[in-house]
Amino acid sequence: MLVDFEAELWVWEARRDDSWTFVSLPVDASDEIRDLTDGQRRGFGSVRVEARVGVTTWRTSIFPDAKSGAYVLPVKKAVRTAQSLAPGDTVRVTVEVLDLSQD
Repeated sequence: MLVDFEAELWVWEARRDDSWTFVSLPVDASDEIRDLTDGQRRGFGSVRVEARVGVTTWRTSIFPDAKSGAYVLPVKKAVRTAQSLAPGDTVRVTVEVLDLSQD
């Protein structure tokens, strides 16, 4: 499953620096991911993905955010630096879900 979307980079509120920067996946795509990964989620409800921002691709996990109902994708500093991004910027993101249920 591929999810292609635009979202604003935001900083986890418990941090005073931008070391924990995320984008939120769309809620409808998050609902579909939840359905497709039933039983495949890892610790903290995470799901393995391959993500792309600009020309940078990396493997990581997305995590459920109970407050918004969406999954959140951490965007590491190396990606933000390579793509000249800062919190508050809107970015185009592609996420490929790697953990899918085998029905």
